[in-house]
Amino acid sequence: MPLLIKNGEIVTADSRARADIYCEGETITRIGHGLEAPPGSQVVDAAGKYVFPGFIDPHVHITLPFMGTLAKDTYETGSRAALIGGTTTLIEMCCPARSEDTLGGFEHWMAQAAGRSACDFTFHMGATRFDGATESQLREIVRRGISSFKVFLAYKGAFGIDDTELYRTLRLARELGVVVTAHCENETLVLERQNELIAAGKTGPGMHYESRPPQVEAEGVHHLMTFAELTGASTYIVHLSCREALAEALAARMRGVRVDIETLIQYLVLDKTYAERPGFEGAKFVMSPPLRDASNQPVLWAGLRDGTIQTVATDHAPFDFEGQKRMGESDFTKIPNGIPSLEERINLLYTLGVQAGRIDLQTMVNAASTRVAKIFDLFPRKGAIQPGSDADLVVFDPAHRGVISAKTQHMNVDYSAFEGWKTEGRPSVVTVRGEIAAREGRFVGDPSRGRFLRRTPSRA
Repeated sequence: MPLLIKNGEIVTADSRARADIYCEGETITRIGHGLEAPPGSQVVDAAGKYVFPGFIDPHVHITLPFMGTLAKDTYETGSRAALIGGTTTLIEMCCPARSEDTLGGFEHWMAQAAGRSACDFTFHMGATRFDGATESQLREIVRRGISSFKVFLAYKGAFGIDDTELYRTLRLARELGVVVTAHCENETLVLERQNELIAAGKTGPGMHYESRPPQVEAEGVHHLMTFAELTGASTYIVHLSCREALAEALAARMRGVRVDIETLIQYLVLDKTYAERPGFEGAKFVMSPPLRDASNQPVLWAGLRDGTIQTVATDHAPFDFEGQKRMGESDFTKIPNGIPSLEERINLLYTLGVQAGRIDLQTMVNAASTRVAKIFDLFPRKGAIQPGSDADLVVFDPAHRGVISAKTQHMNVDYSAFEGWKTEGRPSVVTVRGEIAAREGRFVGDPSRGRFLRRTPSRA
């Protein structure tokens, strides 16, 4: 059914203008003033509202076995929560363990999403080991439409790779034109510090930070940048949390290393005192890298403003507080890492970024949509409002006022990291390839509309 969105202010990464958008056959076909729709079309009046390109989350975990348990969301729940929050495309980390088959892992992750996702999706393929079989399988996975890998310089023995594997993965990525996304910490430092803290009886959630202080993350970034410089591979640092790590990445960029930088919404708005809350409440905020001192937040916001930080993701990893986080009640190293944040990213970026004067609307669109699409070979199909682009659109109501609560969220998890926070604005209508999927905070779309997005590597 054709769709006409009228009277809104279109905001993209590089422009703002009032115009109508006409969509048919899943794509945007016309943009102009006074457009008319044929009988039977759906018409959305966006007067007083913004119209954004659909937002893309470049770092989520839906299918996630971790620390002996499984993340609570499925594609049925996670994709609906994403759409209600304005995110129309997910890029999930496909991360089989070192002991598992790489191609088999890809096929398993694909099976969890195919026919079950309400929004479009693709993957970063985890390279959690590297041998002759792995190399041929990674080549096959690229042929099947994946243009980014994921490596871990942490989680020794589970996902982490050694330096030989890192070098060979980056060298293969350079040959194939694939970008390598990387979790940057020093796994040896983390493990040694964890052991020392536990032996000293320091077992609470607040000790998670002490096991992985900023220097550990900065050293991981420095390590990756050395290997990237010597191989010529394109890299992307996931979930950068602190000024020390940012300094290492920017120093490498000045040397000509090809590196893009992602931060997370939680690092912009939460700090390490949340993980230090008494009564095990801090476990709700345990993630890796950990939440940092609040003095890092202005640095990260400034990086978004000036373009030194390219994207804002969630690293969505939903584990229940009861029954899952409590696995680490007597040992912080057993707390499943991550927080649920997929649904709230855009509302928090708008409220605490745009409305607070930290970034402007166009920076928000760039960091949460357009730049992501460009880095990961989705632009201009995604991340754009122009004829020929997919009709993924977010009609955003700046007048709405809301309160975040686990009682009203759509993510399948028993707590909210932002419980009771007030928000300004929200997506009022969200479309996936021209079909309305969410309206006024409710999912109203096709639960299986999501499509796997084949990507072609473009990094020469």
